[in-house]
Amino acid sequence: MSQGTGGAKAPGERFLDAAIALLRQVRDEESERITAAGELIADTVADGGRLFAFGAGHSALAAQDVVYRAGGLALMNLLTVPGLTGVDVRPATLGSALERVDGLAAAVLDVGPLRAGDLLVIISLSGRNALPVEMATHARARGVKVIGVTSVAYAEKTTPRHSSGTFLKDHCDVVLDSRIPLGDTVLTQDGIDAPFAPASTVVTSALMQAVIATAAVTLATRGHTPPMLRSGNIDGGLEWNDRVFEEYADRIFYRD
Repeated sequence: MSQGTGGAKAPGERFLDAAIALLRQVRDEESERITAAGELIADTVADGGRLFAFGAGHSALAAQDVVYRAGGLALMNLLTVPGLTGVDVRPATLGSALERVDGLAAAVLDVGPLRAGDLLVIISLSGRNALPVEMATHARARGVKVIGVTSVAYAEKTTPRHSSGTFLKDHCDVVLDSRIPLGDTVLTQDGIDAPFAPASTVVTSALMQAVIATAAVTLATRGHTPPMLRSGNIDGGLEWNDRVFEEYADRIFYRD
């Protein structure tokens, strides 16, 4: 964490330096697990499975970033939970409260589209609340592969909130450690009482894109054509995407 008055560096530079340092750490220390996650997604696609991503609150931003995205894998779907996908509810604190509700994840999965052979990416910075823990355990019980994206530091320095005494990281086929420090902040400053400048969205979104890139290359290397989307703002992009949507309609849930 960058501390003190910042010296000659502007606050923006300090934040970017801290974010870049975290990205370098993830690149250097998570590369094997990024490869494993990408290969697991490629396996699922090749076997006819469907792909889903879930995150609550601000963690939903990284999940949404890989859904219906130009240059992204067309088969990635957003698993939505009312009141939890972002901070678009009032009060905004409702989402945080719902993450701590036992049984909610099971109810979501019972009525949702996930089935055996599918894959679910669960993004939770702390991984300590009931929702991500139960989402992972119930998904795996249904034969769904789970990739967890979390900060392992929380499991080492906080107490779990689920009755099992476990964290998200304990219930995944692959765990990606975002390396985000406790509290999700990278700066301090004299005169500012609390640490500030959260970096989890930058790092987690980069992690997700690294995994999708790995999956696409893995599929191509194995002789499969990965179903990628193009920008609708380039000539021919919409027509390209329509063909992909038609070919993979049974595995895409964000279109009618």
